Amino acid sequence: MTTVVLRWLHRNLFAKPFDTALSLVVIPTLAWAGYAFAHWILVEAHWEVIGGSLKVLMTGIYPADQLWRAWFSVATLCAMFGAGLGLSVRPGRAAMAVVAIVAAVIAGTIAAAVGVSAGLLTTVAIALGVAAWIAVHHSYLDQRIVLSGLLAGVVAIFLVLSPPGFEVWGGLLLSVVLTIAVSILTLPFGILLALGRQSRIASLRVISTAYIETMRSVPLILVVYWIWIIVPLLAPDSSVPSLLRGMAGYALFFAAYVAEYVRSGLQAVPKGQIEAARSLAMSSWTLNVDIVLPQALRVVVPSLVGQILDIFNGATLVFIIGLTDFLRAGQMILADPQNSGRTYEIYVFLFAVYFAIGGAITYASRRLEAHLARGSR
Repeated sequence: MTTVVLRWLHRNLFAKPFDTALSLVVIPTLAWAGYAFAHWILVEAHWEVIGGSLKVLMTGIYPADQLWRAWFSVATLCAMFGAGLGLSVRPGRAAMAVVAIVAAVIAGTIAAAVGVSAGLLTTVAIALGVAAWIAVHHSYLDQRIVLSGLLAGVVAIFLVLSPPGFEVWGGLLLSVVLTIAVSILTLPFGILLALGRQSRIASLRVISTAYIETMRSVPLILVVYWIWIIVPLLAPDSSVPSLLRGMAGYALFFAAYVAEYVRSGLQAVPKGQIEAARSLAMSSWTLNVDIVLPQALRVVVPSLVGQILDIFNGATLVFIIGLTDFLRAGQMILADPQNSGRTYEIYVFLFAVYFAIGGAITYASRRLEAHLARGSR
């Protein structure tokens, strides 16, 4: 073992004089920075500001007496994520041990910061996610209906959260729900745009191309703000909530990028398969749904998951239409004079949560990509 370690160090860090000099500078610097950061986290930081403001960070200004709706949504989201994992990740002993440790840390932290009841509810939500993970992985029937279940979960979240009003949605819950809803909306719209851009009908091809290129040429903030303004102008007697208008802007914008990803996947499908299907007198619908799209979507899975991360990170722009996303909730806490000196604690916590969610999505994406690759061999 020692020989292997020394060989790795020599090959990667001290192979040449320049590598040796660079390693002697970088390694001590990183060690010092890591020690200083760990010392600040464990000794100097005042994390009580996170515990006292956790409700605002998680749900924004959502009514406190209606938080059971938020907990229902959290449990549903955990079940949805677990079901997604069940499609590609085997719930082995190592994975379950990691999940148990992470769950214990999260539930214990929430119990200490908020209360025992909140810790128990967190444990129940994570347990539902694990149960969905195991059930989907071991049941072929559940694998076939998992997409319908995900759609039903999103609808249930909207129905349960909506009674107090869309304008009170906020915090991390708003960012996650917006990301999931927009990701679901952009996929079918993007597929239609991609097929339209490759259509033999000239007018449909021109319209699809013009839409895609227009949306890719303007910034997201402009599209969201434009949709938010133009809806009341077109329908002055209607009262469409700002959240729904914002979601429409996100969906219209990101659908153009999904269309380009799908179009690249369509071009990767061998033309011989398309010609063979047409020689068998298959209809265009059967050809696209059963042969072309499954192979095209398999190719663009990494791009589509990257799109989900872009939507989640771009959810911070909803502040321009008066909504309180996760980042805005942190800024609201810092606006309180009592918390003005806790800038580092707030932003480190925000960074850790964004990193954890992004890392989980990326890991699930890689496992799904590997699973699809095995299925295509």
